[in-house]
This record gives sequence, C-alpha cells and structure tokens, in this order.
Amino acid sequence: MAKADVQALMPDVASHAEVQVAGKLDWVGMNAIEVPVYLDGSDGRRVQTNARINAFVNLNEPDKRGIHMSRLYLHLDRALSEHTITPAALHHLLRDFLESHADLSTRAMVRLDFDYLVRRKSLVSDNSGWKQYPISLIASLDERGFDLELAFQVIYSSTCPCSAALARQLIQQQFNADFESGQPLDHQAVLDWLGTEQGICATPHSQRSAADIRLKLAPSFEAFPFLEMIDLVEDALKTPVQAAVKREDEQAFAYLNGQNLMFCEDSARRLQIALTGQSRIEDFWARCRHFESLHPHNAVAIVTRGVEGGYKPIDGHPSGWKE
Repeated sequence: MAKADVQALMPDVASHAEVQVAGKLDWVGMNAIEVPVYLDGSDGRRVQTNARINAFVNLNEPDKRGIHMSRLYLHLDRALSEHTITPAALHHLLRDFLESHADLSTRAMVRLDFDYLVRRKSLVSDNSGWKQYPISLIASLDERGFDLELAFQVIYSSTCPCSAALARQLIQQQFNADFESGQPLDHQAVLDWLGTEQGICATPHSQRSAADIRLKLAPSFEAFPFLEMIDLVEDALKTPVQAAVKREDEQAFAYLNGQNLMFCEDSARRLQIALTGQSRIEDFWARCRHFESLHPHNAVAIVTRGVEGGYKPIDGHPSGWKE
C-alpha cells in the first residue's frame, strides 16, 4: 500500500472527533521545544546556540477538537535550522503558523529563550573573557499587526551609599583616635596609616545585583540590537560584573564601585534615562534587584516608560527568571 494511502487510513482525532466541551481557547501549543538557532554574534559573525522555544496559536473555532501541533514544530524546524534569527524571520514564521491553521486560528506567538555570549575586555589588563546574558524574544502576530519584545538580564555590582557614609564616619573616628588633635600631622605617617587595616577599619557593603529589562521594539525588520541594548544598560549602570580579572582590574572595579554608589532607586533612574528616547524602543519595563548582603531580603525598584496601554509596573517578567 502506498504511503499516501496508509496516511489516509490513519485516524485524525483532532480534526474529526466530536469536541467533548465546546469553547474557544486563548492559546494552544508547545513550550520548552529544544532547537539550535543561529544568531548574529557580538563580533558580527553568525554563531549557533541552543534555545528553548514556546510556540502557540489560538483556537478560534469552539467546535474543533484541537490544533495541528506537528505543523508548528515542522515550521519551527524549517525556519530556524538554517536561517539567522531576525525580526523578519520571526514574522515569516508566525505567518506560516497562521496559514497552516487558517481554519482554526487568528493569532500566533513564539518565544525563544537562549544565552548570548559576549567577549569582554578586562578593565585594565590586556586580558578578556566571556560573559553570558540570558535573552528572550517574544513575537506575536494578529489582525492588529506584528509585535516584538526583547528581554534580557544584566548583572552588576551595587555599593550602598548609606553604608559608605557610615564607613567613612568610622574611619574618621579611628583617625581621630590615632592622631592627636591639634598636633602637626606627618604626611608620611598619615599615608602609612591609610595603608593599614586601621586606616580602613570599616567598609561599605556591596552586592551582586540584577537588571531585568523588557523592551517593546519599534516595527522594523533590521537585525536584533542585542549588544547595543546590553551595552546601553551596562554603560548606564557603570559597574557590570567582570570576566577575566587580575589585581589591577579588581582595583579598577573597586574604584568604579566607589564612584557609583547606588540604591536600587538610583539604578532604576539611570536605566530610565538611558532607555528613554531610544528610537528602536517603543516601551520599556526595567527592574533593579539588589541582593542585599546586609539583609536576607532584596531591595527592588521598577520603572516603566509610562506609555498609555503599555507595560505596567506590576507586570511580571516573561523570561522565566526566578525572583
């Protein structure tokens, strides 16, 4: 028997069986699909990375049993196995989703989660090392048009301004105890004292911190601005964590922290200024979390652009990162 005849005899429950309970469904599809994808690397060359993909369409016909999930998977495989991920490629993929479900669906969505690797130069030394940034792309297509969101995370260091002021006060008190008031100061003695543990008897607390960013990108089929947006955020915060570090790099990092004392509110305002006015960004949602070394809880600030009908401060992050 021919292959086509065998297929014709196979039962198709989703298409022919009576629906148990009628009703439209907002989204039906698959998540955590494992697929290798191609990206434009930070050096301009095409690179391959592993992605987890969610693919969905709505079920707009209440009397239909289900969608054709295998069609979604095959469209994904064909679209992503050879071509670099671009806005145009995702738009074309979503059109394929809808065309293959023309009798069932009116909107489609795809989300890709992957890590983006960037080689970063050390602050002072001639070394460099790799940094990894978790990225999500969320694209949707319906009768209103094509929407595209880029989400990513940047890890940085934050030094508490209050703790720094308290540490300076203790250092002043120690200086007053070690050097008698009203007596001439010996420059070399003071310089030597500053190099001792007594000279820095207290230090401000710093902590690793995270900036979670969501960007609604303006309609465009240009390449994704991965590195451009990551650099924008890191340049605003000033203290992104480092890769390859020698002593001279660590000293430079300590200086950057001292020159950029930040509460979480300060971090969020820096991002607000950096993201506002960017031509490729229609809306943004940014959350700064400082993983306190003083407290067992985190300090958090959230800022949005304030676009009517856009992101709300209470919105969660779509990328699955733990709180």
